[in-house]
Amino acid sequence: MTERLDGRTVLVTGANGGLGTEFVRQALDRGAARVYATARRPHPWEDRRIVPLALDLTDLVSVAAAAETASDVDLLVNNAAIAPADDRSMLTQDEEITKRVFETNYHGTLRVARAFAPVLAANGGGAILNVLSLSAWLPLPTAYAASKAAAWSATNALRTELAGQHTAVTGLLVGMIDTAMSARWDFPKVSPDDVVAQAYDGVATGAFEVLADEQTRLIKSLLGAGAEELNAAAAEALSGFEP
Repeated sequence: MTERLDGRTVLVTGANGGLGTEFVRQALDRGAARVYATARRPHPWEDRRIVPLALDLTDLVSVAAAAETASDVDLLVNNAAIAPADDRSMLTQDEEITKRVFETNYHGTLRVARAFAPVLAANGGGAILNVLSLSAWLPLPTAYAASKAAAWSATNALRTELAGQHTAVTGLLVGMIDTAMSARWDFPKVSPDDVVAQAYDGVATGAFEVLADEQTRLIKSLLGAGAEELNAAAAEALSGFEP
């Protein structure tokens, strides 16, 4: 399935590389009229339909300025996130690491959604796509996993709160993606183009969630089981993996 995005105006956070660049590319392939490609230090793009835009998720002023500039957006892709190499233990790591991860992955995602909610409402409701992670459902000892669990909960809450203004909210959940962020892990990965294709199909059809690989679909199917069964399946899926 390849659903179209004809005439839509898309904003992608974290657009400089990896999954973000693929979100920009496929939005145009599907007919988007304009894509705001945001990053803390955006780089130039050759396509005139792409508008580079500075956006720092951790800075309220930067987020507000982006929402004012990109006032025609009707699809927000909250993709930006960090996964520091020193994020390895909820018990022993420096608290500043956990704060830094949450400031971007949770507070930053929510900050951008809040700023753009009025923009989306003014443009007919539109949609938000939050890039989450299978780690939200796994017993991993990292701030990254905890931040994605919090972002998953916030995504579900936003869907409820924004229904009145006809803004659809989709959560994208997936395991390892073959990008620079996951390069340090020797673990099975899915391709960015496949993940983004599934995500945009889900947005276009109004899906609440997109489960973009087999591991994610398996773990989601076990969420209603006992915690022991879920943890056993997670342990098997994570065999050989270390944060």
